[in-house]
Amino acid sequence: MTTPAERYASYRAEREYPVLRDFAAHYEFALDDFQLRACRAIEDGRGVLVAAPTGSGKTIVGEFGVHLALQTGRKTFYTTPIKALSNQKYHDLVARYGPENVGLLTGDDVVNGDAPVVVMTTEVLRNMLYAGSSTLIGLGFVVMDEVHYLADRSRGAVWEEVIIHLPESVSVISLSATVSNAEEFGEWLATVRGETTTIVEERRPVPLYQHVLVGRRLLDLFASSDVDASAGFVQEGAPVNDELVKLARDDWAATRIKDRRTPKKGRGKTPRPSGGGGGAGGGQGARPVGNGRRVWIPSRVDVLTALDREGLLPAITFIFSRAGCAAAVQQCLDSNVRLTTPAEREEIRTFVEASCRDLPADDLQVLGYHDFLDGLVRGVAAHHAGMLPAFKHVVEELYLRGLCKAVFATETLALGVNMPARTVVIEKLSKWNGETHADITPGEYTQLTGRAGRRGLDVEGHGVVLWQPGMNPREVAGLASTRTYPLRSSFRPSYNMAVNLVHQFGRTRSRELLEQSFAQFQADKAVVSLARQLHKAEDALEGYAEAATCHLGDFMEYASLRRQVNEVEKDAGRSRRADRRDLALGSLQKLRIGDVIEVPGGKFAGTALVLDPGWDPDNPRPYVLTQQRQARRLGPMDFPEPVEALARMRVPKSFNGRNPQQRRDLADALHKRAADIPPPHLRASARESGGDGRDGGPDRTAARVSDLRARMKAHPCHGCSDREDHARWAERHFKLERDSATLRRRVENRTNTVARQFDRVCEVLTALGYLEGDEVTTEGARLRRLYSEMDLVAAESLRQGLWDGLTSSGLAAALSVLVFEARRPDDARSPRVPGGNTGAAIDAMMQLWGDLDGLEKQHHLDFLRRPDAGFAWCAFRWAEGDDLDDVLGTTDLTAGDFVRWMKQLVDLSGQVATAAGPGPLRDTARATVKQLKRGVVAYSGLAE
Repeated sequence: MTTPAERYASYRAEREYPVLRDFAAHYEFALDDFQLRACRAIEDGRGVLVAAPTGSGKTIVGEFGVHLALQTGRKTFYTTPIKALSNQKYHDLVARYGPENVGLLTGDDVVNGDAPVVVMTTEVLRNMLYAGSSTLIGLGFVVMDEVHYLADRSRGAVWEEVIIHLPESVSVISLSATVSNAEEFGEWLATVRGETTTIVEERRPVPLYQHVLVGRRLLDLFASSDVDASAGFVQEGAPVNDELVKLARDDWAATRIKDRRTPKKGRGKTPRPSGGGGGAGGGQGARPVGNGRRVWIPSRVDVLTALDREGLLPAITFIFSRAGCAAAVQQCLDSNVRLTTPAEREEIRTFVEASCRDLPADDLQVLGYHDFLDGLVRGVAAHHAGMLPAFKHVVEELYLRGLCKAVFATETLALGVNMPARTVVIEKLSKWNGETHADITPGEYTQLTGRAGRRGLDVEGHGVVLWQPGMNPREVAGLASTRTYPLRSSFRPSYNMAVNLVHQFGRTRSRELLEQSFAQFQADKAVVSLARQLHKAEDALEGYAEAATCHLGDFMEYASLRRQVNEVEKDAGRSRRADRRDLALGSLQKLRIGDVIEVPGGKFAGTALVLDPGWDPDNPRPYVLTQQRQARRLGPMDFPEPVEALARMRVPKSFNGRNPQQRRDLADALHKRAADIPPPHLRASARESGGDGRDGGPDRTAARVSDLRARMKAHPCHGCSDREDHARWAERHFKLERDSATLRRRVENRTNTVARQFDRVCEVLTALGYLEGDEVTTEGARLRRLYSEMDLVAAESLRQGLWDGLTSSGLAAALSVLVFEARRPDDARSPRVPGGNTGAAIDAMMQLWGDLDGLEKQHHLDFLRRPDAGFAWCAFRWAEGDDLDDVLGTTDLTAGDFVRWMKQLVDLSGQVATAAGPGPLRDTARATVKQLKRGVVAYSGLAE
């Protein structure tokens, strides 16, 4: 029963905040205190920063800004970091306010752009601000959803640009995940935007319980009586479940015993539980631990079955690998998993077929549509950046409807997509970061597990980590009991930003504006801390050098020789891998119709019969029949190693790979023929040939290593009995020396860092003729319209006429080198590019980049990455009208990656058309856009 004081407070709030009262009446549940405080601040005319856990309902605060704007006759822009989230929020707002009041601007889609409420990506708003768009007239509120994205290295600067440049009359509503320095960020917002209320909420609306799945048992991570599961994070030092600690100790002991004792053959074998192959533990079965106990390492199907049995579905399983996500779904299909009822299966099938009806029928097979549909009908699906956007949209919608019960996803799902689950499963606590396998951070762990617990649907949420051999439960507890990551600015002025700022404000005022950035705000506060770190590091360096001292000679000199050996051998290893790729391609040239080969890798690995060699010097695509009766064209990615003909068979001239009966008959004959082929260890293989030693590379490497090793052995310290102890201290010294040099540079460059960098950017632009003092030249005006990461290369290519005379397909190939960036930059193969004028243009762009890179180095800048021609042939062939299957066959890109790069290419082509001005190049660029926007690229997942 409420007290008189509480009733009076409620009456006063309703009287003073009538718009909030009307807004709150639309919800079936009462708003939380942090939501009410934020909404009242907005109605009072203040900006707000709301930092709250994932799933806590902070978007309600943004929606109140929309409601208040409509009630008071002002506009609202609702910005998100990614197009998928923009599409999702657009549908939410349309459902509430009607399509006539809500618009969408994402670059790909333009819907009702003059509406009073417009959802857009943050980049679109940035571009509108620089262009002085008339759409900004009457703007009252800007909602910046997922504002913590300003820490993103590649795109974070956009958020700061928008916050700094929005008119003072606009109220900014910033929504962030929980960050440990929210107060600092709020202080900066108040500095640049005026009155701003910072509201930090650390309690979850749905309690979250942390578990570890050990075999078939779901154990609590913490001693449950000591943990507040409603908190946004567990307090440090919370006691760990004693049973987990004992299990880890027994596991460690079992490992020690195994090292000292080899059991007899067959001893202790235990059958693996049923539930499908491969998976979380690779289907490894049982692992012995101390006291004779065994722990099951369950497959993904086992895990799913356990969750279903415990009533913990729907669940999202995070697998830090696209291939792993796809494999998980396939394992469910192979195990005949069914999580849906007949009625649900019919509803799913109807929805998927309706949603994908606009996809070209000829492309469905190459897109894997039928397996995708089969998985969804069973209630399982993958979700990752490599998927077709239309497929991801279908998964998200079916999941929100409760029809998709289990999703295997990469961590990109956790970045803003609205897909809360009852349970979140994390397979492993490490992931590949592009360079090495690294442990996930407390912030990443919190972001992932924060998806667990659906407000209004679940009484509690569950985060589950799978037990792995060698796991330390206290380290897992540390991830769950650390407040999430601090927000760090990644802001730096770009060339496009500089010309736009100088055009609007002049150089002096622009410099002052940039000094207001969050990056500079943090830099000024961090110098003292950095100087303290540097002093400690320098003291430690002296200690390391002293520990590495050897009475026989200069041990640091000796350690340097050891490091050189290691580096030379690593370089040689990379070279050998490149040689092996070349050998593999060369072996494909020798294939003939009727050859029986062993496909070494890829989806169709195994014995296969060559139906057509499909030789092409740049892109061989042999057409083969597998023992599984599949006739497919393979690509270079399926042949990581050389192949050879193991046997010969006759292929009927009338053979048709699309005829199931003919495939069956020939596959049966292949199976019989394969039985006569000796096993791999009894036959010579092209794999034994190794590198070809071209240009004497391996010989030179061997000589270099031999020389270094000889110098090492001749060094006095080589004979030291404490050599390895000294070496460990020397390695620590080298690493700390590198870290100290970095710290020293950071301390020296902290003061006015952003403004100084802006000055350097302006010096480069002045040297190239884009700026003259406070004036933007005609060429600079073109650069203002080019927002690509490679903006300066694009502008210079335009100015030098490198794209003049190209066909629309050739222009697509040329522009692709400015947008595409391979996931594996160390791939040594030379990419295929079109010939003629297009190839010449790409070569000229590469040379241009080299010149600009040299100019940047003169001015101590490093903005422009090397252009990547790895997508040029795909872009060219797609613009020429080739089928999706043929185009994807020339690359190892997934359909989703292909569409993503194509859309970026379409966007840049449109920018070039605008920047070029009237003339042939504009017409060509517009034709390029038209030719690229077809098939799966043109299809939009926007439609419901």
